[in-house]
Amino acid sequence: MPREFTRAERVSDAVQQEIAVLIRDNVRDPRVGMLSVTDVDVSRDLAYAKVHISFVGERSQEDIDAGIAALNGASGFLRKLLSSSIKLRITPKLNFFYDETGRRGQHLSALIDLAISKEMPGDSVSDSDSDTGSDSDTGSDSDTGSDSDTGPDSDSGSDSMKIESGEA
Repeated sequence: MPREFTRAERVSDAVQQEIAVLIRDNVRDPRVGMLSVTDVDVSRDLAYAKVHISFVGERSQEDIDAGIAALNGASGFLRKLLSSSIKLRITPKLNFFYDETGRRGQHLSALIDLAISKEMPGDSVSDSDSDTGSDSDTGSDSDTGSDSDTGPDSDSGSDSMKIESGEA
């Protein structure tokens, strides 16, 4: 049976969980504050780890850089704590990077909301187009229903005419 995850991926998940706990409990630098460990990429030889973090709350770029510098300064201390909590032959060297996906996601969401709000005057045109499309869909459904109804009705109608005339 093949393995679903490589050893590097399993170590990466374990390091991510432990680093989050270790930073929360042991790093008292005010530049770091509250953060979230979003991802950890461990090299195949398990010697290096890229720790991607995002900070909770709004921060300027200077505050982000200062927090990353503080974490990279404490990486040796965190590596020592990590080696005592996770039993590995080689504890990876930690490098911290800022993860901008949350910030980019908020920016894209704001752009989408702006684009939607600008479409409001043109929305009546798109509504009439969508109404026409839905009417044609409804019309085709009713046409299909009337075609199936017409066949049996005409046969039953002819049967009733035959009964009335006494031929049946």
